[in-house]
Amino acid sequence: MDQTSREPGAVIKRVEIFLFSQPVKNVAFDVSPSGIDMPGAESLRTRIAVTIETADGSRGEYSGGRSDAVGQTRFCAKWILGENALGREQIYERIRRFLRKEDRIGACQIDNALWDLAGKRANASISQLLGGFRTRLPAYASTWFGGDGGGLATPEAFATFAEECYGLGYRAFKMHGWTDGSPDRDIAAITLLGQTVGGRMALMHDSACHLKTFADALAVGRACDEAGFFWYEDPYSDGGLAAHAHRRLRELIKTPILLGEHVRGLEAVANLVLADGTDFVRADPDLDIGITGTMKIAHFAEALGLDVELHGNGPAHRHCMAAMRNTNFYELAMVGPSRGQATVSIYRDGYSDLLDDVGADGCFAVPDGPGLGVEYDWEMIKRNTLEHFVIE
Repeated sequence: MDQTSREPGAVIKRVEIFLFSQPVKNVAFDVSPSGIDMPGAESLRTRIAVTIETADGSRGEYSGGRSDAVGQTRFCAKWILGENALGREQIYERIRRFLRKEDRIGACQIDNALWDLAGKRANASISQLLGGFRTRLPAYASTWFGGDGGGLATPEAFATFAEECYGLGYRAFKMHGWTDGSPDRDIAAITLLGQTVGGRMALMHDSACHLKTFADALAVGRACDEAGFFWYEDPYSDGGLAAHAHRRLRELIKTPILLGEHVRGLEAVANLVLADGTDFVRADPDLDIGITGTMKIAHFAEALGLDVELHGNGPAHRHCMAAMRNTNFYELAMVGPSRGQATVSIYRDGYSDLLDDVGADGCFAVPDGPGLGVEYDWEMIKRNTLEHFVIE
């Protein structure tokens, strides 16, 4: 007899999906699809919000992830109707199999909402359900890309912004370089960062796969060596997938490499790690089949003695990190001196991932309420909804 038959109230009866828009200020996506810090720029971004309801009225909620995966989210919603909302492992396995030819990103909202539902039913935070022990998370400021005319247009601008972040309390800083494929300005910025805040801040460089050749990736890696960087992320245009090339790069530089942002799911990450392609491991509850998939990656890496660094930010990320021994920093993603960030607040309870809201200790708090421990602004979400799907 399965768990669903023993808990009929936990049967999933209804799923709602909202695709909604939000204005983003001081970030230019028309200059670069990756986004650059740009005072006065305005654009619209779309997001997904999901609610899951059970027969007894329990409700799980989540908003996050990539909006272009909404088709997958709708597909998953159809196949979880009638399932036990507390049987996340069974749902994970079903989704993983049904979406085996896809990247499965659209499954993340479903899994995360199910964790929220479970926490609310148990009157416990997700961190508690995971066995979490951290209450505050040391964070790094993770910048927008370098871009002409913006707030991060020169190596000097990166160094100045790093000093500003240090003053706010951050003790770690990651730069995203220029996306023109040339290593020259990246190397100059890396060198200057090492000279100005090296020794006071852990420093990281993320090429986001924009360097075009192994030789350029090697040159930037050696600059990271000279500047004492903490890690070197997704160096060049293979998309972070070529284990052989990164194994050779690891042999030629001292700075640890971090890969995995573009590698989806436990098995693919495991293959990359076991082929010696990376030193640090990436995981993301908005990209790796939710909290369930993220914790599987974290435990796999722990078994090999490796650290996992979570990509991006949000309440799900905080709860996962709270339960991980083998991790170092919370990524306060896509920030710049103009204070534009990829998404504006969708919360009513004061939860914030804004640059200036870091604690004096350089940390962000783990929400301690039931489930995700956040209250979404559903009035705002519904007011800005572009598409609404009900599956029941």
